[in-house]
Amino acid sequence: MDLTLLFTLLPVLLMSVVVHEVAHALVAKWEGDDTAHRLGRITLNPIPHLDTMGSIVVPLLLAALPGDFIFGWAKPVPVNPRNYRDPVMGDIRVSLAGIVSNLILAVLFTLLLAFLQWLGTKIGYGTALSVISQAAYFGIFINLILAFFNLIPIPPLDGSHVVYHLLPQSLKLKYREFGRYGIGVIMLLVFVVPDGFRILLSPVYFLTDLALAFVGMWV
Repeated sequence: MDLTLLFTLLPVLLMSVVVHEVAHALVAKWEGDDTAHRLGRITLNPIPHLDTMGSIVVPLLLAALPGDFIFGWAKPVPVNPRNYRDPVMGDIRVSLAGIVSNLILAVLFTLLLAFLQWLGTKIGYGTALSVISQAAYFGIFINLILAFFNLIPIPPLDGSHVVYHLLPQSLKLKYREFGRYGIGVIMLLVFVVPDGFRILLSPVYFLTDLALAFVGMWV
């Protein structure tokens, strides 16, 4: 991956995963658990959210590989579902909050890119406008990846919390225990079966094309 693109992409990725975690922390507080708040995780400062593997190593490895696929994650915010006013629905809402935040960011980046394209037709495309437009495109793509990646029902991803509450009691413990292998399974999907992983995230490419079609209306 070109270094210029890399240094445009990584800040957008970092901002997106931080917003994802802050959304979890905020909704957890609204649900009655202030654990993340007390630990200083309701902040857009990226430092408390950085995860060495997910925020640095994995994105750089993916950037070094052929293609344009990249994703990452921040350090999960600590929550205690027992403090939620409604432990089941509270857990589901907190888990889905990060996904919703990324979908909102994808929409906002789409609107930003549409505005920049319109502006470019009026004043021309200078270096600054081109770089910001590239960042906005990455914002659409990365946030859609984060949203749909986290919907994969492999513990500890967000989608697994919803599946957990739908399972019969006899399977819940085994499903949760599978979470200790979850990151390893995810890494295998990403690096060993990349084509299968891309198929799993095919909605990302469909919605990215849809977003770009909307942006094209303003050129």
